[in-house]
Amino acid sequence: MSGIGRRTFIGTTAAGRLIVSPAAALAQASEHDGPRGTWVVWQRVVPAAANFPALGGHTDTVPDIVGRIGAPISLAIFTEGNHFPALLGGEIIEPFRAWARTLTPYAGLALDNIVVVTLPQPIIVRMLLGGGIALGNLTIEVSRASGFYPDIVMGGAAPLRQLREASRVEAKARVFARNRGLSLLVAAGNPIGIRSLDDLTRPDISVVMASEGEPGARRQYISALEGLIGPDAAKTIVSHETVTFPGRLGVQHRDVLQAIAGRDADVGIIFHHLARYFAVTYPELCAMVAVPGAEQFSSTIAMAETVDPLRAPAAKAFSDYFLSVAREVYPRYGFAMMDEAEYGAVIRLE
Repeated sequence: MSGIGRRTFIGTTAAGRLIVSPAAALAQASEHDGPRGTWVVWQRVVPAAANFPALGGHTDTVPDIVGRIGAPISLAIFTEGNHFPALLGGEIIEPFRAWARTLTPYAGLALDNIVVVTLPQPIIVRMLLGGGIALGNLTIEVSRASGFYPDIVMGGAAPLRQLREASRVEAKARVFARNRGLSLLVAAGNPIGIRSLDDLTRPDISVVMASEGEPGARRQYISALEGLIGPDAAKTIVSHETVTFPGRLGVQHRDVLQAIAGRDADVGIIFHHLARYFAVTYPELCAMVAVPGAEQFSSTIAMAETVDPLRAPAAKAFSDYFLSVAREVYPRYGFAMMDEAEYGAVIRLE
């Protein structure tokens, strides 16, 4: 295998429709590229049809998109990717379809092809403002004319305000989740004995976290380090950061795990729910170290409808269902339990 160091999983139908792999389950640990460690091969969260040929390997990279491009889209959700284990974990999308079939206003909706994009917030914003995303020699158009365009956007208040300023989303958003701050991701078995943030100041420890291309998450992590162990210690930790490594995408929910699996960094700094998901799903690759007090450095995620959504009835149906269940579902995936005052709170975007 080449040393390009990228991961892909692409399927095509006989008619040539492209099926793009999501950020979903974690890696198979059987493939190696050189002495440093394991390459993470991302798998599907939805099964491919039996007659779909499938190509998997490390020679190319596709973005985190769930659904069928080229077929009529029933509903499109563009969201920051860090909550993909909850949104795509089996307790939201399929139950929504079943719920909609029981209600007269929504029973006739075609909901077979729900497309979900789970990429970092800056990429979501650039896709919508720029009108596309490039995958090597392929460009996917992101526009109302193409149909590959969101009905709902999920993210933090700042990127949603950017989209509101550009008249892409409506003027208000609803809060539906709060993370629990950061935790640490280490190699399986914790071979270097990381127990607390103080251990990260050791000169022999390298760390990896969200890149400069994901400024919101990165600021949150650095603020948490400064608040928990002080500015000087935080500066020392950041000075040991692994900034580049083969195949880095600028997508922290792939990059941090890959850096640990590939031994390009000793410790990953990442949201608690992601560290928990990685450690539980792939104990042969990694383990989580919880950080006491980190939850005070948390952030929320909200959802907004786009202006004049292409699939307005489906968008309304999903919003109604999602806000009725997310408060109970998300804590099962490592998010904080929100009180009634915060859950569903309206954020004014202008």
